[in-house]
Amino acid sequence: MFSASLHGIKTSLQPLALALSLGIPFPTLAAATPSPEQPTAIVQPASAVATYQPPDVLLGPLFNDVQRAKLFPDQKTFADAVPNQDPAVILAAYTRQKSSPGFDLQRFVERHFTLPQEGEAYIPPAGQTLRQHIDGLWRVLTRTTRQVKAYDSLLPLPHSYVVPGGRFREIYYWDSYFTMLGLAESDNWELVQNMTDNFAYEIDRYGHIPNGNRTYYLSRSQPPFFSFMVELLAQHQGEKTYARYLPQLKKEYHYWMRGSVGLPTGQASDRVVRLDDGSVLNRYWDERNTPRTESYLEDITTAAQASGRPATEVYRDLRAGAASGWDFSSRWLRDPHDLSTIHTTDIIPVDLNSLLFHLELTLARGAKAAGNQTEAAYFLRVADERKLAVNRYLWNQQDGYYSDYDWRRKAITQPITAAAVFPLYVGIAPRDRAAASGEAVRRQLLKEGGLTTTPLNTGQQWDAPNGWAPLQWVAVEGFNRYGQEALAQAIGTRFLDNVQKLYDAKHKLVEKYVVEGAGFGSGGGGGEYALQDGFGWTNGVTLKLMARYCTAVPACQRDAEPATAR
Repeated sequence: MFSASLHGIKTSLQPLALALSLGIPFPTLAAATPSPEQPTAIVQPASAVATYQPPDVLLGPLFNDVQRAKLFPDQKTFADAVPNQDPAVILAAYTRQKSSPGFDLQRFVERHFTLPQEGEAYIPPAGQTLRQHIDGLWRVLTRTTRQVKAYDSLLPLPHSYVVPGGRFREIYYWDSYFTMLGLAESDNWELVQNMTDNFAYEIDRYGHIPNGNRTYYLSRSQPPFFSFMVELLAQHQGEKTYARYLPQLKKEYHYWMRGSVGLPTGQASDRVVRLDDGSVLNRYWDERNTPRTESYLEDITTAAQASGRPATEVYRDLRAGAASGWDFSSRWLRDPHDLSTIHTTDIIPVDLNSLLFHLELTLARGAKAAGNQTEAAYFLRVADERKLAVNRYLWNQQDGYYSDYDWRRKAITQPITAAAVFPLYVGIAPRDRAAASGEAVRRQLLKEGGLTTTPLNTGQQWDAPNGWAPLQWVAVEGFNRYGQEALAQAIGTRFLDNVQKLYDAKHKLVEKYVVEGAGFGSGGGGGEYALQDGFGWTNGVTLKLMARYCTAVPACQRDAEPATAR
């Protein structure tokens, strides 16, 4: 992925001194006196977040009462409803009227809010191949929201973008990269450019890329794939692309590394953790410690079941789990069958730190493209430091795979998850560890329909028996990078077969798939909401896998009927 010439850059300066001399706006310019976390305290969100208050804050007791009354099957419905006038006026009216005889909460909501409309079901033309179906979906899933209504929780974006589909009516950060892979495969580079520019706009406006373009998502981000988006564009437009997006890449890095300077060993602040040897690695975090707006009642219920834990601590960990993109998984739970034992903020995730390694290398490449060799050297140095720390702390020597690390307990977490492939995806793994990882994945995660997310069937959607398109792609790319082509092809073609099987039966793509057992070839279950159709990242990954493997699979080439990859 990266030019070997970058690694020829040398510097004798220590990272802190070098960054200060360059005026680089990231960890070295963060507050000199960090604020280690206070897990049980009510902490005010950052100023950028506080400017755009979410509906649960604006509507206070009204929001609470509506969600507790379960007026809508999906809690996200009211979170996305648009007030017809100033929320303060609506709240005052509610306070006056709610105790009146015959007051009807449902009618009050319908009078004062515009509820989100259900999208029309897309019925594909008869006889479409899977490829034709996906190409036709891009138009269906594309949105433009340069302007939004007053008091809407939706945040405007300057350019068009693709939404995942179903209940997900907004753009999502990490989903979008895998969607963009498919757009590029469809030669829709204008939309790839638009989406990259939207994310650059969000970084400039909010200081980071939020989970999604909603006010209630501003308090957290998602797995940092912006550097991969820039890399994708650069493959089409050339090396100058890295320099063009260098300011936004730096700002995103600052967001993830804020609080690292002066942080004592064994302490955490926001998204950073300083380990016993002085290494700094990252975790997921959310600025708020209240129930998630879009899953309000579910979070209250979960916190009520948490024995001996302050509710605010549980809320923070639920929110951090949502920031991970894996909401939810036994990966974040002390008891894999009890969501109330979630402790996401105690965990240093292997995928997050692999992605930040890629961001550091991309920053080095951007600095080099901009002609700043010294700055490029700095970023290569911190990338090397992260690589060493990942291989020290996030490698399970006994079982031979990469894993997360519980920084409070100072222990590797169990069991293996599909996140174990991320160090291979970005090139952190030495070859012997990549080989061991391949054996572990083949033995524990590879199923008849692709890669399962974890070996545990817990009822959470990011566990067995579900497989997710982005993890299939990361695994395929990672194992190919290390010469394990047979394993990569097994993962890719089995998942293609899974997608095709469901498409043949129901003529749609979905967000997740059952990859093993009797449910193979059907949509996955579990989690907080019904299975969603669409589906952006499945469409994108499917196109990439078809482009890679269908030349060797004649059935993929059929034009008249939906094809089957085998």
